[in-house]
Amino acid sequence: MEILDEIRLNFNRDSLLLLNICMGLVMFGVAIELSLSDFKNVWQKPKSLMIGLMAQFLALPLLTFLLILFIDPIPSVALGMLLVASCSGGNLSNLLSVMAGGNGALSVSLTSIATLAAVIATPANFTFWGNLYLSGGTSLPQINISFIDMLETILLIVGIPLLLGMLLNHYFTKVIATIRKPIRILSMLIFIAFIVGAFAANFAIFMEYIHFIVLIVLLHNALAYGAGYGLGQLFGLSLPDKKAITIETGIQNSGIALVLIFNFFDGLGGMAIIAGWWGIWDMISGLALAWGLSKVKYTSKKVMA
Repeated sequence: MEILDEIRLNFNRDSLLLLNICMGLVMFGVAIELSLSDFKNVWQKPKSLMIGLMAQFLALPLLTFLLILFIDPIPSVALGMLLVASCSGGNLSNLLSVMAGGNGALSVSLTSIATLAAVIATPANFTFWGNLYLSGGTSLPQINISFIDMLETILLIVGIPLLLGMLLNHYFTKVIATIRKPIRILSMLIFIAFIVGAFAANFAIFMEYIHFIVLIVLLHNALAYGAGYGLGQLFGLSLPDKKAITIETGIQNSGIALVLIFNFFDGLGGMAIIAGWWGIWDMISGLALAWGLSKVKYTSKKVMA
């Protein structure tokens, strides 16, 4: 498995540019779904929102670091896990939260705030936990985690598309309303093509080593869901709020992770395969979990509404 630390997936500059553009289009598709009214939920349900953000940006990276210490994966896989854990939730989470019988408004608010916060939180979390991991004597050739460089890239592929999409939705509401559904479908198709395209030239490598990381991603993803549900339970949230936070924490935007891996880590094998399989697995696990949670109706009278 150590060979993954040495493998670099093939990705030329033209392909990387296309990858960045695809991610920008996906984020634009998310942005036109958002409006200023979505953020009113921040004030209406501040407790649930803050716990959701805590699960996403504090608990998950910390628990991921502890999981890495426990299972001791190879360095490139460990860094891939930390990068995925540092990203915001994926836009599929809103649909899954509604399917699960969760609080849809809370889910939208969490996605909105977390995506905006990720511009700072993702590079900050990854540089902190990544450098802490590397400082323990772990080394990889030519690995230099720069907060500023990562921040600039995320501003370009996330910040600008989000700002543009929200502005268009605010000032051209009727026009956006007519094109929102096809753009939503197009965004999902682009995301799928994005994941497939990232590995098109490296399919043989992906298939050869995928069995090494299947169990790791399964454990990591389960830990993410557990972090969301556990914090919701700890703070006595209602069942719909716990469902929404569980799914928000478990559905990670691995697309952003892939862009950063190809931009800053030269397609480092372990990192890229972890992020790529996350993009596939959390869709599968998310649908299964949403179906399971939709069957859960009971909530204790002691639980706070």
